[in-house]
Amino acid sequence: MAEENTTATTEETTAAPAAEQDSNADDWAAALDDQNKGDEAPASFDELGNGAAVGDEEANNLDFLLDIPLKVTVELGNTSMIINDMLQLSQGSVVELNKGAGEPVEIFVNNKLLGKGEVIVVNDRFGVRITEIISQAERIKNMS
Repeated sequence: MAEENTTATTEETTAAPAAEQDSNADDWAAALDDQNKGDEAPASFDELGNGAAVGDEEANNLDFLLDIPLKVTVELGNTSMIINDMLQLSQGSVVELNKGAGEPVEIFVNNKLLGKGEVIVVNDRFGVRITEIISQAERIKNMS
């Protein structure tokens, strides 16, 4: 007889968590039904314009973006060298680059290739005349 009582207690213990799970599932279902019964209108979105007119608020948002600083760099060329050669460099040493004089240089914006250009001198300062801007598809490909 003691064996029968033990068996019944074990069955009750395993049945209780299953009943709690059913109760929790019913609670979730009831909560979802309550949410779905509300008289809320479906989400609505403003129509996108053709870009012809921009309101004052949108212009201010755009002005905010236009003030973000970007790092623009121009790469004249590059080279590789071993540590021993690098340690031999001193003032007046010449480091030969992989590009020749007159070849286009790469223009980078935030370390992403924008295009190519030619080096110019304006009022004793270097500048770059942009000769080529890479296509949008190429820019997207270079982002990864």
